[in-house]
Amino acid sequence: MIPYQQPDASGHFGPYGGSFISETLTHAIQELQDAYTRYQNDPAFMAEFHHELAHFVGRPSPIYHAARMSREQGGAQIFLKREDLNHTGAHKVNNTIGQAMLARRMGKPRVIAETGAGQHGVATATICARYGLQCVVYMGSEDVKRQSPNVYRMKLLGATVVPVESGSRTLKDALNEAMRDWVANVDNTFYIIGTVAGPHPYPMMVRDFQSVIGKESIVQMPEMLAAQGCRGPQPDVVMACVGGGSNAMGIFHPYITHEGTRLIGVEAAGEGLDSGKHSASLQRGSPGVLHGNRTYILQNEDGQVTETHSISAGLDYPGVGPEHAHLKDIGRAEYVGITDAEALEAFHYLCRTEGIIPALESSHAVAQAMRMARTMRPDQSILVCLSGRGDKDIGTVADLSQADFYCRPSCRGQAVKGGVAVNLPVAGVRA
Repeated sequence: MIPYQQPDASGHFGPYGGSFISETLTHAIQELQDAYTRYQNDPAFMAEFHHELAHFVGRPSPIYHAARMSREQGGAQIFLKREDLNHTGAHKVNNTIGQAMLARRMGKPRVIAETGAGQHGVATATICARYGLQCVVYMGSEDVKRQSPNVYRMKLLGATVVPVESGSRTLKDALNEAMRDWVANVDNTFYIIGTVAGPHPYPMMVRDFQSVIGKESIVQMPEMLAAQGCRGPQPDVVMACVGGGSNAMGIFHPYITHEGTRLIGVEAAGEGLDSGKHSASLQRGSPGVLHGNRTYILQNEDGQVTETHSISAGLDYPGVGPEHAHLKDIGRAEYVGITDAEALEAFHYLCRTEGIIPALESSHAVAQAMRMARTMRPDQSILVCLSGRGDKDIGTVADLSQADFYCRPSCRGQAVKGGVAVNLPVAGVRA
């Protein structure tokens, strides 16, 4: 076992993390640190948390052997941790329950959140409705357009959705506006951050709430592997998509001390890692400070944050959680990129081979699993965190169809993006 105890008392993961905040937030952050320190090991708090996960969320989420996909790829066995089957449709609810429980105990009647793909916004609105808390969600106006089903879901749940028109009008800008709101309303407002970023204790706290994913997997996998004749007791590879990185840290963290399991995070390569149109902070970024913590960010030579691009709103972010930055530097986790076209191909492939419609974010991890499985033996295994379902992305996929993104008559069976074609399964091609 590899000894691993992160972060340190000041919230640093090696040189990353910490708390880079304005003086107006110092009291609010200290209040949150004190509350989390008090309750993170409190038996009554944890009992309530796990009761909510079991009876409201529907945990444990199952692990599914993607048998047809595994057979057709011709290599390793692919397993999916089905976070898409959670109440609200993604992993995000694991964290929002924990933070909303803290908000109630801290006497904060108003909750704010940022969201990209809308899943964190929906999860926050859901738990605020359950607990009777006022809810305001900030969302970039571009994401409001491409994730309209989730916007309506938030409104149905009683949340106020505030479109953000500044900057690139995506997740980064939504987080900026939420921070401004928090500064102005610290006395009565709790900010539920949706990913493993932000000032300490958020990266640690969100990771801890999401670690239920990996803890369940460690219990579930021995039986799953044995049933398929795989070597065990744990998978050879654990894989997840990485934007800010909460689903990935949720499944990675309990596996860090399992030396025989490789950890692979999949970033959004957009139109290509060398195109300038991507969201691959760990592969093309450099250390800097963003949203209250030091981590890898996409920035120009003057230190200005650059615009990002991804087909998936939830990965369209110029930074990443500081623990991912640390895991990359110490070599415990590897990070790769999947393009828009590859993610879309994997989206259609999983729909047609396993009857599962994945989120476009999750499709990045599925694409990498397909690519990697072909290089491995049938007795080896890959566990993919299927972080969310794809209902929210149907409009995006439909729009891309009409734009001949993957169905030009001249390249039937291929995806085209930026002049680059990749093979698609015939079932995924429109006549």
